[in-house]
Amino acid sequence: MSRVFVTRNLPGTALEELRAAGHEVDVWPGFLAPPREELLERVRGAAALITMLEDRVDAELMDAAGPGLKVIAQYAVGLDNVDLEAARERGVVVTHTPGVLTNATADLAFALLAAAARRVVEGHDYVRRGEWKTWHPELLLGPELHGATVGVIGFGRIGQAFARRARGFEMEVLYASRHPKPAAEEELSAARVGLDELLERADFVSLHTPLTPETFHLMNRERLGRMKEGAVLVNTARGKVVDTAALLEALEQGPLFAAGLDVTDPEPLPADHPLLAHPRVVVTPHIGSAGRRTRLLMAEMVTGDVLAVLSGRQPRFPAR
Repeated sequence: MSRVFVTRNLPGTALEELRAAGHEVDVWPGFLAPPREELLERVRGAAALITMLEDRVDAELMDAAGPGLKVIAQYAVGLDNVDLEAARERGVVVTHTPGVLTNATADLAFALLAAAARRVVEGHDYVRRGEWKTWHPELLLGPELHGATVGVIGFGRIGQAFARRARGFEMEVLYASRHPKPAAEEELSAARVGLDELLERADFVSLHTPLTPETFHLMNRERLGRMKEGAVLVNTARGKVVDTAALLEALEQGPLFAAGLDVTDPEPLPADHPLLAHPRVVVTPHIGSAGRRTRLLMAEMVTGDVLAVLSGRQPRFPAR
């Protein structure tokens, strides 16, 4: 029997499969992430960890678990919170949940685009405040989606899935990516352009790039300033891809009309943060993958890989 520590409870019955296999499963009971000191204490003697994006999975944590640690299964596709080199040095397998959250995240990205552009939340608040007195030709005007140009930064699985949704609205698709994607270009009638050209031409820009040293604050003051007047920015990637101070400036002074954000920097945003007071900013609490089916599949993926490694088999979804 091996000990498995899980930093948050998972939906569905996947954890029961670990228990049924004879493993001791210790789940952090709180809704919030465990405090660092508690985390370092609770991982002691664990052969497997199931972690979340908010957990700092570094050498200190691995050493606290001890030499019996065999696998870290990340309940997310992103791994920027995991020290992969430290894991390799200690012979610890790291897995994650690629592919499964593609459509759920693309759905939310497009929902944020539509909500921010057509001022859905602003209109809802307007009604709830009792300010809706009549129909007016100039009430809550916003940019239209149909036939507009959308720029997709990062054209992997999620970026392409987002572009498919945009094509349903007959939007022109531009994309910026390190490598050309000829098959996707043909399928989606998408054109690969330089980042500056994309920002200057697109009515809507959606971010789908991983967080790396190169993409940290990719959307800084200069690049936000290059965007088309009245454009809308959507971020479902990582909060630190966008310079928050520069984003506020672009919303208040131009050229941005609105923003839809599922990820922020800092994350979570304090309740008094000025982004939350801006009428044309829609913020959701990092729920890109929060479709029921998707989250259940993610739970099955991490527990399945934990079972595999603890049984001496290769995991299905190792970190590359």
